Amino acid sequence: MDIPRIFNVSESAHRIHNPFTPEKLATLGAALRLEPGTCVLDLGSGSGEMLCTWARDYGITGTGIDLSQLFTGQAKLRAQELGVADRVEFIHGDAAGYIASEKVGVAACLGATWIGGGVAGTIELLAKSLLTGGIILIGEPYWLRLPATEEIAKGCHAGSISDFLVLPKLLASFGGLGYDVVEMVLSDQDGWDRYEAAKWLTLRRWLEANPGDSFAEEVRAELTSGPGRYAAYTREYLGWGVFALMPR
Repeated sequence: MDIPRIFNVSESAHRIHNPFTPEKLATLGAALRLEPGTCVLDLGSGSGEMLCTWARDYGITGTGIDLSQLFTGQAKLRAQELGVADRVEFIHGDAAGYIASEKVGVAACLGATWIGGGVAGTIELLAKSLLTGGIILIGEPYWLRLPATEEIAKGCHAGSISDFLVLPKLLASFGGLGYDVVEMVLSDQDGWDRYEAAKWLTLRRWLEANPGDSFAEEVRAELTSGPGRYAAYTREYLGWGVFALMPR
């Protein structure tokens, strides 16, 4: 049970597996006015940077679940490195359908809403673990401007234009699901650059270290096409943000 290998390879040196910088992650934690002892559930927790740094900086406790065995292992090491292994737990497993045994103050899914079959389903899933008065965090892409063609959308790794909304419609959609948007922190181009461009050196180093691997052809194709595709499409058309929601 694991994520596609290309992600384990290309993002193996990432601490944050979305277009957020450490500064944006800290801004989000501060914006939520987290109280010490707040319990946070993170579905699709990646390498654990959110839970680990928030445990260090804000005194939260939490649990993260991720399908990547590599990232889960990195998260456990990060917790030890920051001295918070007694406050955060990381589980290698499928977060789809996961419900916390005890309700939490913050329930999050940042950039992995496929877990619930889309935004609405993921919000519904997270709500099952949420304390009354708690906050749901959804990390989701949105169009900076609508692509003129489906080809452009596919260049942004979307299946079609309809996969994402422009920001005003995305915010309105949360209201349609019965939630108030109470905060948001949006990525910027520097965040996108750090997320995407950092993959390229990782891919190149992997190719140098694994020339005879049967996976090398796919890695080479990604390294060859990735920079140009990112500059032409994702960087120009796609935004990303974390939206804090409370049920009405």
